[in-house]
Amino acid sequence: MAGRIRTAVLPVAGLGTRFLPATKAIPKEMLPVVDRPLIQYAVDEALAAGIENIVLVTGRNKAAIEDHFDRSPELDRVLESRGKERELEAVSRIVPEAGRISYTRQPDALGLGHAVWCARELVGNEPFAVLLADDLVLADVPCLKQMIEAAADTGGSIVAVEDVPREHTSRYGILDVGADDGRLVEVRGLVEKPDPADAPSTLSVIGRYVLMPEIFGHLGAMDRGAGGEIQLTDSMAKMIGHSPFHGLRFSGRRFDCGSKAGFLEANIAFALARDDMRDAATKLVRTYAAGAPPAAGSA
Repeated sequence: MAGRIRTAVLPVAGLGTRFLPATKAIPKEMLPVVDRPLIQYAVDEALAAGIENIVLVTGRNKAAIEDHFDRSPELDRVLESRGKERELEAVSRIVPEAGRISYTRQPDALGLGHAVWCARELVGNEPFAVLLADDLVLADVPCLKQMIEAAADTGGSIVAVEDVPREHTSRYGILDVGADDGRLVEVRGLVEKPDPADAPSTLSVIGRYVLMPEIFGHLGAMDRGAGGEIQLTDSMAKMIGHSPFHGLRFSGRRFDCGSKAGFLEANIAFALARDDMRDAATKLVRTYAAGAPPAAGSA
C-alpha cells in the first residue's frame, strides 16, 4: 500500500517560449482558460484530490503566480464598495489557507527532473504527486484523485497515461508495457522521447505523477538525458523493478496547453462544459464553423 499522498509539486519555472510574445512578461501558467489561469486548475485539482501541501517550483519573473494566490486588500475593498459580491467571492475562494502553499526556486533551467529535485526538502521522505499545469484534464473525477485511489491499491509509483499516434512518440515519455487490464498497466520500462521506430509502445506519460521519495536519490545524481536536461523520466525508469510501478489510463480528456492548438481547444471544451457558457460557446463555434463571423456584439 502506498503511504498517504499529502504533497503535490507543481513545476512552474519554464519560460513558455512557444507562446511568445504573450509570455514575455506573463508566466505561461497564468494564461487563462475561459476565466481561470492554468495554474489555478492544477491547484484546484490537487486540493480536490485531498492534497494538503502545494509546492510551487518557480523561477525568475514568476511573481504573478505568487500574487495570484495571495490576498489583494485593495481589490477586495473596491469589489465590496461596488457591491460585486460574486466577484469578491471568486477572488477570495482561490486563496488557500495560510501555509498551504510553499515556494522554492529552480535557479537554473536544467529540466523537469531538476525542478522536482528542487522541492525535495519541502516534500520530505514520503510519497508525493507532481502536476504539470500545461496538461489540463477535463474529467468528472479529477485525474489526480483517480491516480491516488489507484495507488492505494497498487502501492508504489503511478503515472497517468494515454495512447498517442506513433509518429508523436518523440514528444513524450513512452512506456514499455507489461501486464495490461485495460485501465492499469504494469510499467516495465520508460523511454524519454524515442524515435517512432524505436518506441516500445504508443502509451505516453502525461503531466500527472505519484512518486516514491526514493526518486530524489536518482535525481540527485544530476545525470543528463534527452536535450541535455535532467529528465524526470530517466529517474523514474531507475525505480522500476524496485517497487511497484504502474500507468493509469485515466477517465477524462487531456489538453496539451503547451501548444497553441491545444490551448485553443481547451478554451472551447471548458467553455462548452460550463452551464453559464455553453449556449454562447455553442453558438460561436457553430457560426465560425459555418464560415461566417457573428455580428458585432451578438455573443
